[in-house]
Amino acid sequence: MNIQKAKTEDHIRLTEITKKSKAYWGYSDEQIEKWNSHLTITEEYIEKNLVFNLVKETQIIGYYSYLKLENNQVKLDNLFILPEYIGNGFGLFLMNDFLERMRIEKCTKIILDSEPNAEQFYKKIGFTKIGEFETSIKNRFMPIMEMNL
Repeated sequence: MNIQKAKTEDHIRLTEITKKSKAYWGYSDEQIEKWNSHLTITEEYIEKNLVFNLVKETQIIGYYSYLKLENNQVKLDNLFILPEYIGNGFGLFLMNDFLERMRIEKCTKIILDSEPNAEQFYKKIGFTKIGEFETSIKNRFMPIMEMNL
C-alpha cells in the first residue's frame, strides 16, 4: 500500500470512489445524483489542488485532497475510501499520511466539513467540532471540525 500524487487522468476513478463512499452511508441514488456536481472530481480540480491517492497493489482504493489557506492553515477537502475498505484501517492510514504531510509543511491548523456519519472518526483522531451547517437535506447538519497542530 502506498500514497501517490493523483494524476489528472485519475479523475474518473476518484469520482467513482467519492460517489460509492458517500452512498455507503445510506443515501439514495437519487440523492447522490442531486449531489453530482459536489461529488465529481474533475481534471481541473486535480490540477489546481493537492490530491493524493491510496494505492493497494495497482488499484486506487481511496484518496484525500486539501486546500492551502492563509496563516499556515489547511482545509481537508476530501477523504474517501471505497466501501469495501471502510472500517479496516485504510481511512486512518490516509489520515496519518495527511497529518504527517501537514506537520512537514508546518501547518498550524486543519479545518474540515465532516460527513455527519464520519464525525466520530475525526473525533477519534483529535478533531474538535466547532460548528455545523444545515445541508440540502432538511435537518441534516454537517459538522465543522478543526485540529491544531
